[in-house]
Amino acid sequence: MSPRLDASQTQTATSTPSLGRPELLDKTDKIEEAAEISGFGGLAGLDGLAGLEGLDGLPEIPPYDEVGPVDARALSKTLFERLESLEEGTHEHAYVRNTLVELNLALVKFAASRFRSRSEPMEDIIQVGTIGLIKAIDRFELSRGVEFPTFAMPTIVGEIKRFFRDTSWSVRVPRRLQELRLDLAKAGDELAQQLDRAPTVGELAERLGLSNDEVVEGMAASNAYTASSLDAQPEEDDSEGALADRIGYEDHGLEGIEYVESLKPLIAELPPRDRKILSLRFVANMTQSEIGDELGISQMHVSRLLSRTLVRLRKGLTVEE
Repeated sequence: MSPRLDASQTQTATSTPSLGRPELLDKTDKIEEAAEISGFGGLAGLDGLAGLEGLDGLPEIPPYDEVGPVDARALSKTLFERLESLEEGTHEHAYVRNTLVELNLALVKFAASRFRSRSEPMEDIIQVGTIGLIKAIDRFELSRGVEFPTFAMPTIVGEIKRFFRDTSWSVRVPRRLQELRLDLAKAGDELAQQLDRAPTVGELAERLGLSNDEVVEGMAASNAYTASSLDAQPEEDDSEGALADRIGYEDHGLEGIEYVESLKPLIAELPPRDRKILSLRFVANMTQSEIGDELGISQMHVSRLLSRTLVRLRKGLTVEE
């Protein structure tokens, strides 16, 4: 008799929702792979497989939520034995593979329960854990003499941890720096217990066999793990306002610093009278007539001298650029 699952109680891995998360969409494709191969859209409603070759002699499988751990192990072993004899890509292979996923979903839920305190929805964690289960099914070999739950659990947990590592950072940093952050935290705790104080950069570098620059880079990357809102309210004992209220404003006067510094040597080379005219005009804000009265020359002469000086300074800036 061919295996059959109760369609009314079956919720397959192929129907696990992606919840609209881009980082899970590509993983959903792998979960749906077997269903697409078989063409039946999952494990439910597979009565048409009863006549397929390669499925004869398999035990009848009750609804998966009624199968205990011991029975699930025994049934899984039987299905793995049959899976090794089936050609990959056939309807029979897809059906047995999907049935193994159904029987062992309890492993995924058990592994996911360890991460229930995380901020991610449990549905997403189970979905990612199912990816690990599928990978474990594809890699499992009965000849090694290892129980499937023992083999699959590290793969499932590893897939979930990888998901958190890749998605929980507020600012995306290279994986090398993500792993360095963990090494620095572990080494920092160990050295703090030994030294009874916070370790220095040099001590951390010596412990990890890194350079001081690499340790500093890892410390800086650690700041990207969490981010605070600019509108977050301060602590109760903090008299200052929100962070957004303490951010400095843009000083437009900074734009002219480069030109001022470039003009200083050019102005120093001018004759004393030309420097005097520039000072009276642009520092004291005197008119050309007032400057003429101050220096005892005509307003027209002041205008010519000022124009000549400005042309000289402008030419000097252009040459430097």
